[in-house]
Amino acid sequence: MLGILSAGIAPGLALLSYFYLKDEYESEPISVVLKTFLFGALLVFPIMFIQYVLQKENIITSGLIEAFLSASLLEEFFKWFILFYLIYQHADFDEPFDGIVYGVAVSLGFASIENIFYLLANGIEHAIGRALLPVSSHALFGVIMGFYIGKARFTEGNKVKWIIFSLLLPFVLHGSYDYILISQENWLYIILPFMIFLWWFGLRKVKMAKILTANHKKNQYAAQKTLHT
Repeated sequence: MLGILSAGIAPGLALLSYFYLKDEYESEPISVVLKTFLFGALLVFPIMFIQYVLQKENIITSGLIEAFLSASLLEEFFKWFILFYLIYQHADFDEPFDGIVYGVAVSLGFASIENIFYLLANGIEHAIGRALLPVSSHALFGVIMGFYIGKARFTEGNKVKWIIFSLLLPFVLHGSYDYILISQENWLYIILPFMIFLWWFGLRKVKMAKILTANHKKNQYAAQKTLHT
């Protein structure tokens, strides 16, 4: 049991640490990051209940509906809801890169508990595959969601567009990921290039967030300098 718990949560904590340490300016308070991780973990229970109801009511009638409605829309919306309504206006969300840290935290909280349940049901021998695919993909969906939340928070002008992107892009990517696994016989040959693309896209957003944060810091410094002259 202890081995399954460790194997279930270790990949999520490792990936969270990786993206947390990518923040080159003011690191977020660990207490707030862990609270966000916990919020993500608690999301598993209402989402599992809704997915159970959808299954019992025979609403899930195809792989496409299962991938994009039961999995992607439900999971990404609830994660987005936590980010937008609990984190977006938080005092510690004070630079664009923070969106990625909190996006990854809520996503990996969810993925870690989901992973533990899966390993309890199917065995610890699936731990490596789960770490490489579902847990990693959730982290990258969180990166993309958090990038656009950060962009909306710190960009002047049309914030609504970036807020829509923060939900839309993870939804499309997550749904595509699940649809490949559900519907394709030779899914391994498709999911590997998809994961390479997802890592490339996610790390590109990390790089862009660093640039936005550097510019934000410069603007802050310039504003303070003007204030004192």
